[in-house]
Amino acid sequence: MRALVYHGPGRKAWEEVPEPEITDEGDVIVRVDATTICGTDLHILKGDVPGVSPGTVLGHEAVGTVDEVGDSVRRVAPGDRVLVSCISGCGSCQFCREGRYGQCLEGGGWVLGHAIDGTQAGYVRVPYADTSLYRVPDGVSDEAVLMLADILPTGYEVGVLAGGVRPGDVVAVVGAGPVGLAAITTARLFSPSHIVAVDLSDGRLEAARAFGADVTVNDSREDPVAVIRKLTGRLGADVAIEAVGTPETFEMAIRLARPGGRIANIGVHGRPATLHLEEQWARDITITTGLVDASSTPTLMRLVTTGQLDAARFVTHRFTMDDFDKAYEIFGNAATTAALKVVLTRSEAGDDW
Repeated sequence: MRALVYHGPGRKAWEEVPEPEITDEGDVIVRVDATTICGTDLHILKGDVPGVSPGTVLGHEAVGTVDEVGDSVRRVAPGDRVLVSCISGCGSCQFCREGRYGQCLEGGGWVLGHAIDGTQAGYVRVPYADTSLYRVPDGVSDEAVLMLADILPTGYEVGVLAGGVRPGDVVAVVGAGPVGLAAITTARLFSPSHIVAVDLSDGRLEAARAFGADVTVNDSREDPVAVIRKLTGRLGADVAIEAVGTPETFEMAIRLARPGGRIANIGVHGRPATLHLEEQWARDITITTGLVDASSTPTLMRLVTTGQLDAARFVTHRFTMDDFDKAYEIFGNAATTAALKVVLTRSEAGDDW
């Protein structure tokens, strides 16, 4: 089959690789019908995630059709249409029992496109399938459900829930990329009084308004700290969500939060960021970090199925899998292309992959 293979920082190739095989009785082989590119894939290609070995197939998000199941698999069967989550959980270790599937002790967590071959391929092996795959309800499009593989649960869990967003809060979201927009749209579920989006791109700030931001700040022209202090009577934001992954945006999120506020870091950081404890030690702030657990996926699936959450609106560009190079170029230059999420689907030739 063909797959997008990582060959070290800055190097990738759409090439022939062996088809995956079941190696454990809990595995499932899924034919990939639709996949996407994540900002984390860009971090991998920059060299920010050194745990990814050259030769690994990239990707950790897919919608597909079950092709083959291991002997102990009970919840899915060949022919089922499924969502492949970015997180695999054994379901039985201490962390999985706590709902912290991202910290799975038994070879789960974020493994696809990281520790094992991923989803940017014709087929993918999914470990712990009974606890890592989700049947797709009838009537829900591949594009909509694909957004539940990573960005929506990430924005919701690591941003909104970890940040403790409550009714009436002022929420600042630093970074209006796909995950930041996911945090904005899911924060609206908790009726905050204001959501303030901060970004350097006017195009992304326009998208932020469409996804639910009340106030937008281009920090190349305005000081977001001043804007939020004016909005809050000099207090600061109740919750600041960092959704970029740079030292500058993390430090900005700290400055935006009020005394007693909560700072939720979503961004993938490849460089050290400074926490100025000499300034912050007396401010009673709470800082959270985390990897998505995808424990909210069933809830978000219900919201998408009932039309209460419009997930398909994240998709701005569509390609076949033969166009991975073009898709990465478009997604990697989002400031000029206005790309949010790109979706790649099987071409007719892909039936022979």
